[in-house]
Amino acid sequence: MKNLGILLLGSLILAGCASPGPGKADCDSQVSTAWQALDMAKAEGMAGGVSYSQAVVFLTAAKADKSMSSYGGCTDSAKKARFYISESRAGR
Repeated sequence: MKNLGILLLGSLILAGCASPGPGKADCDSQVSTAWQALDMAKAEGMAGGVSYSQAVVFLTAAKADKSMSSYGGCTDSAKKARFYISESRAGR
């Protein structure tokens, strides 16, 4: 009986860790959109600018946040990356 209780408790803990959590869909969407915009900026020849480099830094941070299930931080970093991508495309 004791082993059954431990097994159930362990199952509940693992199930909680596997849940996507709030904000995951928004994080995924923001990161995907930012990567597409970054690819377009690169295709347009904007890959050499400081703003482009900043965007890459923020997208890397978003990916790290996502892997640690910090979806709020992921979304914020992706939004900052999109800002720098638009700056890069504007030539700033």
